[in-house]
Amino acid sequence: MAGPRRRVTTSAPPFAELFAALPVAALIVDPEGRVVHANSASETLLNFSERAMAGQDVDTLVRFAEAYADRRSGRTFAAYDADVGIGRIGRLRVDLVECGVPDHPGWTIVTIRQSPASRGHTADRSGGARAAVGAAAMLAHEIKNPLSGIRGAAQLLREGGDEGAELTRLITTEVDRIVALIDRMQDFTDTRPLTLEPANVYPLLDHVRQVATAGVARGIAIDERFDPSLPPALIDRDALTQVVLNLVKNAAEAVHGEGRITLATAYRHGMAVSAAPGRPRHPLPIEVAVIDTGPGASPDIAEHMFEPFVSGKAEGRGLGLPLVEKLVRDMGGIVTYSREGEPEVTVFRILLQRAA
Repeated sequence: MAGPRRRVTTSAPPFAELFAALPVAALIVDPEGRVVHANSASETLLNFSERAMAGQDVDTLVRFAEAYADRRSGRTFAAYDADVGIGRIGRLRVDLVECGVPDHPGWTIVTIRQSPASRGHTADRSGGARAAVGAAAMLAHEIKNPLSGIRGAAQLLREGGDEGAELTRLITTEVDRIVALIDRMQDFTDTRPLTLEPANVYPLLDHVRQVATAGVARGIAIDERFDPSLPPALIDRDALTQVVLNLVKNAAEAVHGEGRITLATAYRHGMAVSAAPGRPRHPLPIEVAVIDTGPGASPDIAEHMFEPFVSGKAEGRGLGLPLVEKLVRDMGGIVTYSREGEPEVTVFRILLQRAA
């Protein structure tokens, strides 16, 4: 039996629906420079809900270099492939147009589009090509070195001598290094769904703090800035433990034993994020942040730090943060990087689902 026919209307859709469906991030700004409306694409790009952006100064959400200040004094302003601070995301290269609204003096519309270069659409900056090249270089370096040691040890064993036990230990150690490397890379190919369940994040964060202070962050002050009313989150305990511990380890390496690390939580009322333009938003109000007083990532790394094989460390393999991003995504959340405050601190912010 045929189901009920869907009613199709030929009338023009209301302005609110048209504005929300625009595929380009758009903000409507009042004469005082405050955001009045924000569409779904802008929520995704800036990592703020419309409710959170409403009433904020647009210059706190879209942060230009001082050199642009005088050029924005006219009725219309456009900047292409400009380096701009975007919401909670950090700095991106974007194409931005700001224009006045006819017959409404002082009102403006700001449209923001991530530039093709920063999305990796150009031939020399393709994300897939960069990852493939990085994978090949990393594997060549990481596997060639231990294999060279194994070959040398095997030659000495063949020649005989009294060093058999030490050479056997060397071979075992180097083989273990190769196995560990392959195990880390296989983490990215694990497509099994995580086991998500309601959980209080505070025992988990306390466990991470104890583990870190006994090991990777020994001698470094780890402060806590917690929201005491935080409700249970929908998480995989092991995955979130791995995520936070990885971020704390990175923070400890960034401060070099001379700074501070802060574990923070917050409840973000109205925070909802769309996985992609045109997709429905879902609430992500539970925030867990790892903050450190280190110098942060260099600008050329910051744009790509969640991509595999991108690292600013001399001995880095570029696998830690991509795995963090994968695990958070598998829990239905998002993770972002930003430099905030005065003096500036590094903030890795994890946004998670609330348990029903």
